Parts: sequence; structure tokens; C-alpha cells
Amino acid sequence: MRQVEDSKMKALYEKMGISKEVLDYSNEILDGLKERFESIDGVAEYNQMKVLHAMQKNQVSEMHLETSSGYGYTDLGRDTLEAVYADVFHTEDALVRTQIACGTHALNIALSGNLRPGDELLSVSGKPYDTLEEVIGIRPSRGSLAEYGVTYNQVDLLSDGSFDFDGIRNAINKKTKLVAIQRSKGYLTRPTLSVQSIAEVIKFIKEINSDIKIMVDNCYGEFVDTVEPSDFGADMIVGSLIKNPGGGLAPIGGYIAGTKECVENAAFRLTTPGLGKEVGASLGVNKSFFQGLFLAPTVTAGALKGAIFAANVYEKLGFTVVPNSTEERHDIIQAVTFGTPEGVIEFCKGIQAAAPVDSHVEPEPWAMPGYDSEVIMAAGAFVSGSSIELSADGPIKPPYNVYFQGGLTWYHAKLGIMMSLQKLIDAGIVNLNK
Repeated sequence: MRQVEDSKMKALYEKMGISKEVLDYSNEILDGLKERFESIDGVAEYNQMKVLHAMQKNQVSEMHLETSSGYGYTDLGRDTLEAVYADVFHTEDALVRTQIACGTHALNIALSGNLRPGDELLSVSGKPYDTLEEVIGIRPSRGSLAEYGVTYNQVDLLSDGSFDFDGIRNAINKKTKLVAIQRSKGYLTRPTLSVQSIAEVIKFIKEINSDIKIMVDNCYGEFVDTVEPSDFGADMIVGSLIKNPGGGLAPIGGYIAGTKECVENAAFRLTTPGLGKEVGASLGVNKSFFQGLFLAPTVTAGALKGAIFAANVYEKLGFTVVPNSTEERHDIIQAVTFGTPEGVIEFCKGIQAAAPVDSHVEPEPWAMPGYDSEVIMAAGAFVSGSSIELSADGPIKPPYNVYFQGGLTWYHAKLGIMMSLQKLIDAGIVNLNK
């Protein structure tokens, strides 16, 4: 019976465009990943219980799944969801809103709400993600922090990807009011920062000046570990709901979880001074936000498995991958360096071809707003731009890295990687027989 099932599976993969050589190569790699996948399942189980406990503690009820409109006063669902987020991330308060358009927007709100003219923002994890450059004013833009008199400084990570503690000590001065830490790599090939390493630098900074606020860009890192940066003194952790914590169901939104002061400051920036968290209708998405958070730990686990599978597939073929095939994982992103634009493009074509939505179209590089080069993005998603769903993207510039992430199920992530490999083989870029 097992042999019949295998033959049916092979036939179905063949019907979807996966050759026997790609399937056999993939299955050989997967045989060596069973133990790692079991460990990921253990983390997912812990985080699932953590989320469930928070929901039960706050007595989530059917009425909390309903909607509000207009001003959104007395939106019990919205308020309860924010209490759940605060409990999940072990913070005093949280802001979880449909009005937050994306992760960059959430970060802008957190920064703008907690910095004042004359303050200095210090990044201790090097250059931030591309779309934050205009928020800060590294690249001039209307409405940037620089236009409001907020100065910026950064301390690069050391060559091994660790924090430069001496550099941080020297950079902190009386104007330093907020320190930013980016957990994930963005469009770089540096290692993603572990929660433990972030905890060490938080402690170090607070010992220098306990009044400095610390914000962690937590995008792509939620539920990868059993702990979060907020467990170790981060004043704010910030993320997007169309990444890990939305579980693939949130259609929009972002969150800021942290101290009551920081969250209130952010809320006054999101809405208006004096109103803050009191307004902001949920517009029918409460159910999706709650259910997405409930599913997030297992969805994140599937995406993690896909990232590890991708690292093993492409490292064995001789490509540079970050993280490598054996490293401990701290986010769901997998970077692969192809060295040519053609490699990045064909990889993304494969991810798109594996999608449930728009699988029949081919992605092309384009001048996407907020970036300094053409970018190609593959994402046949149910939610536009959702990077917890199967997706891949990268700037078309040296060293020609592609960044793969997501997959609402492990099986879909698996197909996406196999399809990317198939496209590279068909284009003559990869040869499995070498």
C-alpha cells in the first residue's frame, strides 16, 4: 500500500512540473532533516500553548470576534486582542491595529512616537532595512525623522555578525534617546540576531543608561524561539501581521508591544494626541486577527522547515546560503547568493509557479518604491504582500541574493523550493548531475 501511495505522489508532483531527478534529490535531503523538524515541532507546541493560555486568561469570547465602525469606541474585541498580545509577549501593553499598513509603518509609528526634536536614534545592528532609510532620513524624504530634527547614528556589527560592544559604548551620548535593533537580516547576508544575543546587548545598554528606550524590529522572528526580545527588557518589539503573528489570516495590520509609556506614545502618533488607543475601528478583522495569532506558531514552524530545506538544497549545490544548512535558526528568512541576476529571477519564477494564486504569471524586476535598485518579488498570496505566505524577493544588484520565506504549510514550502530548483535546472543554471 505504501508503494502505491509513493507512486501516486510522484505522479502528482510530475503533473505539477517537478521532475523525478528533483524529487529524488529533495527526498534524499529530507531524510537527513527529520530530527531538526521534530525540534521545530517542539517549539511550536510550546508557543501554541503560550498563545492559547493568553487567550483563555483574557476570556476571549464570541463577542470579541465581532466588528466595529466609525470611531471604534468600546471595541471590546480590539482591546481584548491587544491584551492577548501583551500577555503573549510578556509586555505591559500592546497596539494591534488594522490602521497600521505594514511593518515599516509600525516601525515609523514606534520611532516617531518616542523620539523628539534634538534626540538621537542609534542603530546598533548596522544599516536598517531599505524602507527605513527614508523614514530615518538616511535617504532624504519628506516627513522623515531628520526633517523633524532627530539625528541618526549607527554601529555596525562585527565581521562575525556579533554586536560591537566597544563601538556601542563609544556611540552612546547624552542625545541618545532610542536604540534600534533589527533582528532579521533585511537585504543583507549577515546572520540573523538570536534572542539571546539581543538580550545581552539590551542588558549592556541599560547598564550604561537605563533611560534609553530600546526598540527591536521583530519582523520574521516571532515564534521561532520560545522567548522574544521583550522577555529581556526591550521597551518595544514591533512587527507586521502579514508576517509571522498574523498566521496567514490577517489581511493587514501591525503591532507594537512594550511598556505602557512607549505603546501610548506610539498610539498618539498613529491616531492623534489625546485620543491614542481609544479610537480606531476594527472594521471586521477581529476574527482574522485572533484566529491568525492562534495559528501563528504552527504556520511559523512550517515556514522554518521550508527555510532549512532550502538551505540544505542550495548549499549542497555549492551556493552560499545564510544561515547555512546546520546553523541554529532565528527567523524564517533564507538567503541564497546566486552571483547573477538570472539566478535570482529564475528562483523567483519557481516560487511564483508554486503559488495557489497567480501561478500562471512570471515575476519581473521593477523599480519598487522605497528601494534603491530594481527588486523582484514572487508572491502568489491570498493576502497581497504577505511574506508569511510562500514568497521570495531580492534586489537586482550584486551579489545577487534572493531571500526566501514563508509557506502557510510545510508541504507548500517544500513544493516552492523544489519548483525553484526545477526552474534553475530548466534554465541551465543548475545541473544535478555534476
